[in-house]
Amino acid sequence: MITFTTSALDRLRRYGAGDDTFVRILVTSGGCAGMTYDAEIDRTMQTGEKVVFTVDDISVVTNNESQPYLYGLTVDYSDDLISAGFRFSNELNDSSCGCGASFTLSGFPEAAGGGLNCGS
Repeated sequence: MITFTTSALDRLRRYGAGDDTFVRILVTSGGCAGMTYDAEIDRTMQTGEKVVFTVDDISVVTNNESQPYLYGLTVDYSDDLISAGFRFSNELNDSSCGCGASFTLSGFPEAAGGGLNCGS
């Protein structure tokens, strides 16, 4: 299950998510801890993608490889001065890097290629 805060849903709608568009969330290799969430608003699904979650008028699309990593995900939006933007957190995180941009989940294999330094 994915949780969106009210501020995240409001911001996604301002950026055009809903109705004929969706939010694509993928997990990619990268960051200090090994994996990062990547999200975008789109209207065309790619081969192998499916809708995995819908809240109100916003659907989330992902691929088979990323789907297990979305369980327990919370998406928030912050407009603070230091790090404004969407924030992805997962209650199942085994660990995350110091800047909070990447993570590892307990019970999942390490991402191929290992982690990278923050900011690279």
